Amino acid sequence: MNPANFITRRGFFGQAGAGVLTGALSSIIGRDAVVPSGGTLGSPHHLPRARRVIHLCMAGGPSHLETFDYKPELARLHGEPMPESFTKGQQIAQLQGAALKCFGPQHPFAHYGESGQHICTLFPKIGGHADKLCIVRSMHTDDINHDPAHTMMNTGSGLSGRPSMGSWTTWGLGVDTEDLPGYVVLTSVGKGGQSQPIAARQWSAGFLPGRHQGVHLKSQGEPVHYVSSPDAGALEGQRRLVDAVARLNAQENERAPDPEIETRLAQYELAYRMQTSVPDLVDLSGETEETFELYGTRGGDGTYAANCLLARRLAERGVRFIQLYHRGWDHHGGVKRSMEITAKEVDQATGALLTDLDRRGMLEDTLVLWGGEFGRTPMGQGDGRDHHIKGFSCWMAGGGVQGGISYGETDELGYAAVQDPVHVHDLHATMLHLLGVEHKRMTFRFQGRDYRLTDVSGRVMRAWLA
Repeated sequence: MNPANFITRRGFFGQAGAGVLTGALSSIIGRDAVVPSGGTLGSPHHLPRARRVIHLCMAGGPSHLETFDYKPELARLHGEPMPESFTKGQQIAQLQGAALKCFGPQHPFAHYGESGQHICTLFPKIGGHADKLCIVRSMHTDDINHDPAHTMMNTGSGLSGRPSMGSWTTWGLGVDTEDLPGYVVLTSVGKGGQSQPIAARQWSAGFLPGRHQGVHLKSQGEPVHYVSSPDAGALEGQRRLVDAVARLNAQENERAPDPEIETRLAQYELAYRMQTSVPDLVDLSGETEETFELYGTRGGDGTYAANCLLARRLAERGVRFIQLYHRGWDHHGGVKRSMEITAKEVDQATGALLTDLDRRGMLEDTLVLWGGEFGRTPMGQGDGRDHHIKGFSCWMAGGGVQGGISYGETDELGYAAVQDPVHVHDLHATMLHLLGVEHKRMTFRFQGRDYRLTDVSGRVMRAWLA
């Protein structure tokens, strides 16, 4: 390599990096307000229907057979041997080699709304919004164990290291808030089933710039450690410290350009601003008694209901992507009683969130997605159900989705998606479409390949669109 060319190239990148950081520093040092940052796309590919996403992730794999996919034939065959034609040669997580018997739905279903959506009676509040729901009964996925299945649902791949869908969204479209992260994660633990752990890499930015990873806010106590505002004098000192660190980082970037320096700058600045925005976020004194009754919580108690209320407040404040993980759906045993407990934990709050968004005029541009990483077997595991990837259900509401419809079907026993099958890639492609993104055009070059959320497949499910 010619040394002169090397110096010229290094000088060029140093000057370019310094220019980028000068812009960042101007927002830190010379202005009182930061303009919310745009994404890499510059602007959406087409007119978006949704501005934000709230993903209600029922971690553990809720049974489609006790939620949104009623199978009377399975009920009729309860206790009978499972027909071998369904299962021969199939991947079955923990029932391999066992005597497979049909295990009928453990709770009744009813028709809800003018659309007559068929929903389990354990979910009357969600059922009350039936005419807003697009219920998908033909989902299927690739991975039969929890962690890789969560990774697939979040990143479009069962392998670790890819960016999560929230990270792709903020990277491509930017953020609408200057004082909070653009991608926030909340977690809760249910009492009705095994609570599988959720790894922080599920909301990782992967190979995208680190500032796009999800920020996990605690749902009890201080949402973020060490973010409480100090007294006024200390706050002024922090401002000077942040400014000084920014200048030092800018000088380092001139010497050895590194895109993560810009991330570090942005995160220091965001942390400083969160000292005032986070306490306001969790201060519920302005909420009405009617709202507390609607959600069934006064907030701050670590429950899924409290997180739903917080999700609405995050959405109001411009957070682009919000995920609520509720751990408690892994019902290998006692599925009848366990479903009663877990459904009660989520039904009222989910219905309240839809009501609250709707009455504030926010549901029309908020895409709400409810579902787990996979479903459960129509064969019994004692009095419970095993993991199942061949067919399961989810639903969406708001954000440009057509309400009051059901899409796709599993077979008569609920084993496999047989009519209009939908893969996780199709779900991601449709979500991005509603956000104004053509999924094939949002790519990131990494290790010699152009990656995208939908990998090498994915269809926009236009039948779901309003």
